[in-house]
Amino acid sequence: MPTLEAISARQMRAIEMNAEYLGISRLQLMENAGAAVARCIAAAGKGRRVVVCAGLGGNGGDGFVAARHLVAGNFDVHVVLAGKPELIADADAKRNWEAIERLDSVSKHTAYDSSVAPDLEADIVIDALLGIGAKGAPKEPIRTLVSKINESVAYKVAIDVPTGVDADTGEAPAEAVKADLTVTFHKPKKGLLKAEEFVGKLAVVDIGIPPEAELYAGPGDVLLAKAWRPPEAHKGQFGRLLIVGGSEIFTGAPAMVALSALRTGADLAYVVAPYETALAVASMSPNLIAIRLEGKHLAEPNVSTIAGLLDRATAVVVGPGLGLHRDTIEAANMVIGVVDGARLPLLIDADGLKALAQAKRKFRTRVVLTPHAGEYKLLFGEAPPKDLKERAEHVLKRAKAMRACILLKGHVDVISDGTRVKLNRTGNPGMTVGGTGDTLSGIIGALLAQGFDPFEAAVAGAFVNGAAGDFVYREKGYHILPTDIINYIPKVMEDPMSHVEVRLW
Repeated sequence: MPTLEAISARQMRAIEMNAEYLGISRLQLMENAGAAVARCIAAAGKGRRVVVCAGLGGNGGDGFVAARHLVAGNFDVHVVLAGKPELIADADAKRNWEAIERLDSVSKHTAYDSSVAPDLEADIVIDALLGIGAKGAPKEPIRTLVSKINESVAYKVAIDVPTGVDADTGEAPAEAVKADLTVTFHKPKKGLLKAEEFVGKLAVVDIGIPPEAELYAGPGDVLLAKAWRPPEAHKGQFGRLLIVGGSEIFTGAPAMVALSALRTGADLAYVVAPYETALAVASMSPNLIAIRLEGKHLAEPNVSTIAGLLDRATAVVVGPGLGLHRDTIEAANMVIGVVDGARLPLLIDADGLKALAQAKRKFRTRVVLTPHAGEYKLLFGEAPPKDLKERAEHVLKRAKAMRACILLKGHVDVISDGTRVKLNRTGNPGMTVGGTGDTLSGIIGALLAQGFDPFEAAVAGAFVNGAAGDFVYREKGYHILPTDIINYIPKVMEDPMSHVEVRLW
């Protein structure tokens, strides 16, 4: 089996989306995929008569491209379409079907239901019925075609994944294609490594996805951190974020975090702040829930109150606007310890990072730290390197040692959980205005509250925050307010590809 890192179906979809964001269209990737399959078949030397069994989605489109390349290589090619042509849902697959429809050199058969599914007489049968996104048992007429593929004595080639096999788990809930060769794209899918009975020989082929599609945050990373909402969803199901922050001077910071979290999709955002600060926060928006602590600043007597509120939350943010009173620093570290002990997802920013710098702890819970270069130096005793590659390596090592995900903010953000590293290029110089770090904390905090992996939440959060800032720049130039960014969060969350319109790199 290949030694390449295996990925999930959702990761592959995100990578393809990021490639499209970089200017490599899905149509190009489909062309490259089909051509690669054709090359593998030509190299196998198993005969010249080929039947392509194709579905109505993107996998079928790969099969149509393969058919076109094979007939150009003097193979005798017949395509069996599992359904009616007008039902081909994928636009790129439709375009490639229309291309082979015009070719007299490719014979076609439409198996619109199982009763007209033909026997497959060929040297080679290509399974292009269902791709890596398919779940559950195949439906008719695909189920019948799977049986006919397995009954055939031909050499069987599956495109990306054998139909009927779950690309993530390797399970086959019903009859699945038993391929002699599976040609998968870019990287092996996790389920393929567990399903040798169906996969046969596994070939991992390049289809022109550049390394930048995985190195840099993109719309695909937003897709990875987007919660699906069923019709029966109820309040609180999509995250309850508790924000510990604010002081006499800094009342806006925790409010900004809360409003950003709500715009990202969290159901509830609680701001826990000193008494007068909480009153000020509550007056800023009726959308905010402010919980009042005794005293003018966070102090040790408040810690037990905060601990008692943790059962309301699915994630916690500590730090925005706390201030640097000695009592506050000590209390903030105690709060961090309580949240860590409760194993709640945690984001630490701003003054919370300054408190953490004195504690030097390793975390047991899932945690994201969001320092700028100065806070990073305070945390680790040295400034991050200026060279981007060296900076990324430095952040990775620090994240691994601390058992945390670190998002080092900068012209290019660096995100690492000690295993993986990603860079983010969204954002612009107008975002040096105070409060943009708070909007970032709110976005990531909301995603943590919804249960997303800290690394995925941090990568998506960096992209969304910067992209929202870029939309504001298009409208207002460098006259950006953090509240402007909050208003653009939904646009980026719902249509991250729209950032192509305004990206500044």
